[in-house]
Amino acid sequence: MTAFSLDEAQLARCAELRTLAAGRLRPLAGKGEPGRVNRALVAELGALGLLSRLFTVGALELCLMRESLARECTEAETALALQGLGAHPVHAHGTPEQRDRWLPRVSDGTAVAAFALSEPGAGSDAAALSLGAERDGPDGWRLTGEKCWISNAPDADLYTVFARTTPGAGARGVTAFLVPADRPGLTGSRLDMLAPHAIGSLSFDGVPVTAADVLGEPDAGFRVAMDTLNLFRPSVGAFAVGMAQAALDATVAHTARRGAFGGRLQDLQAVAHQVAEMSVRTEAARLMVYAAATAYDEGAPDVPRRSAMAKLLATETAQYVVDTAVQLHGARALCRGHLLEHLYREVRAPRIYEGASEVQRGIIAKELYKTLEAR
Repeated sequence: MTAFSLDEAQLARCAELRTLAAGRLRPLAGKGEPGRVNRALVAELGALGLLSRLFTVGALELCLMRESLARECTEAETALALQGLGAHPVHAHGTPEQRDRWLPRVSDGTAVAAFALSEPGAGSDAAALSLGAERDGPDGWRLTGEKCWISNAPDADLYTVFARTTPGAGARGVTAFLVPADRPGLTGSRLDMLAPHAIGSLSFDGVPVTAADVLGEPDAGFRVAMDTLNLFRPSVGAFAVGMAQAALDATVAHTARRGAFGGRLQDLQAVAHQVAEMSVRTEAARLMVYAAATAYDEGAPDVPRRSAMAKLLATETAQYVVDTAVQLHGARALCRGHLLEHLYREVRAPRIYEGASEVQRGIIAKELYKTLEAR
């Protein structure tokens, strides 16, 4: 199958997801408290079997899930994605004991997962992590330091935490740990952010971890992080495409019925051309996301570049499309509770998290020059 067309079964699953999102998930999302994990919504995602699919589908199917949910309910999409982001390292790099303990609970929505990589002084430069892991006996460490801008914190039940086990070794001295939220010395606080989902900071005061908590191998945690991000970056693009499509759909409907200057907005060439541009950019971003996801599923050697390109184009496109949609709707789109007011707040963060747009450009350029040097 190519990356540029979907078969009937895939189209049917996308339609089914949009129906579920509108009928069963959106009402639960509306009852959630801003800035806190909506456990009822997470549980419903589990009951519908969507969370378990995070660990059985490929990158393309993950993208289709995220895009479909985002078109109807961004809160549901985000809840699903954060479960996957936080628990994928356990699925891909965990021991049988770690997987058996946590993945069933993540899959049924009774445990909330989080991916704890960013720090106050290490956001885009993930290799500059300073959360320290000091040796505590032959088989343990103590984690001391802070994490910041962690989605699902401080409400999560388990955290994939990246800490520096070898000082001065850069990316080669980082270890990934699975840290349950009830470990002594681990506390957290909420951050009041533009995006409405739960996000916070974590403080580690000598938090004990052992070899049984390591994900992968000691000092090889950066590979765990990059493996996770290479999978989820295209799907961040899918989230962005879903938001762009929702904004485009709303704009087509609005401009078709809104009267202006003796006709309808769609009759004004300036408006029609803007809508056409929104459509072209959204479809281009969608195709690049599908292509990157297919490359990941096929084990292509250029996955880092394709993933970065997909996230970059899709998130920048979504920002443009939503902003244009707000402009064409006028003041009504600025009213609290309007779909576009909601999307306008949601669409900004993806250009920063999981690697800012500038970081993606750096990855793309690095991969291009690496290819040249290999010739």
